[in-house]
Amino acid sequence: MTSTRERQRAAARARLEKEMAERGARARKRRQTQAIVGASLALLLVVAGTVWLATSLGGDDDAAGTDTAAQGLAQCPYVEIPADQRTKEIKDVGVPSNQQSTTGVQTLTLDTNLGPITAKVDRALVPCTAGSFTHLAEKNFFDNTKCHRLVTEGIKVLQCGDPSATGKGWRETDGTGGPSYRMAEENLPTDKRPPYPEGVIAMAKSQQPGSTGSQFFIVYGDSPLPPDYTVLGTITGGLDIVKDVAKAGDDGAFGQQAGGGHPKKEIVIKKLTMSAPQG
Repeated sequence: MTSTRERQRAAARARLEKEMAERGARARKRRQTQAIVGASLALLLVVAGTVWLATSLGGDDDAAGTDTAAQGLAQCPYVEIPADQRTKEIKDVGVPSNQQSTTGVQTLTLDTNLGPITAKVDRALVPCTAGSFTHLAEKNFFDNTKCHRLVTEGIKVLQCGDPSATGKGWRETDGTGGPSYRMAEENLPTDKRPPYPEGVIAMAKSQQPGSTGSQFFIVYGDSPLPPDYTVLGTITGGLDIVKDVAKAGDDGAFGQQAGGGHPKKEIVIKKLTMSAPQG
């Protein structure tokens, strides 16, 4: 018969062998798991490398396509006037697209009761303002509106573009109308002397930046204005019409404010059009 001590030793050996077997099994399982993870990682790297290679080889075309789509376009943040801040002189005809072309030259035509006045507008210089004018013209925004302000002293300008300046007679609100949005100024003549020479057509605004709307002025004589107003384009025909209006003088209605007054010789924009961009 075996002694108690021998039985204890045999039991201890059995426990040790069992523990060692379990450790071996765990080690084998761990190695299998590591092998699977390693293989998966290798596969992931291969896939990632393939994607990177494909992107690298095809990326130039993709980038070129994006650049091509972006080329020739300007982002124009037209800012809508809140509804509770709009007066009855505001004419809402919607807002132009925020993306506007920067290529081509347009012809702006004022068909007036005194004859046509034309101007050249270069979209490379004023894409947002040209886009706004094109939008407003398509909506008949300027049709049958009067040029409401003439200045003959200090500066020489005829101001138009208020959609509320219509019908017979004049109103105290003349010069306060516009579209339902405002935009930033463009093409400021900071390096020109004078900033606004004869033959320029430019945008009117308040003293606040980013307040350009629809009103514009035609410069019929060199004018020493500060270079704060967007130069929209250059008159190509009909400047003699504006000078004839100026010869007739104004009524002094704005003399205590911005200067000048309503033209004594009425000039009405029957229709304003913008041609398709050329070139």
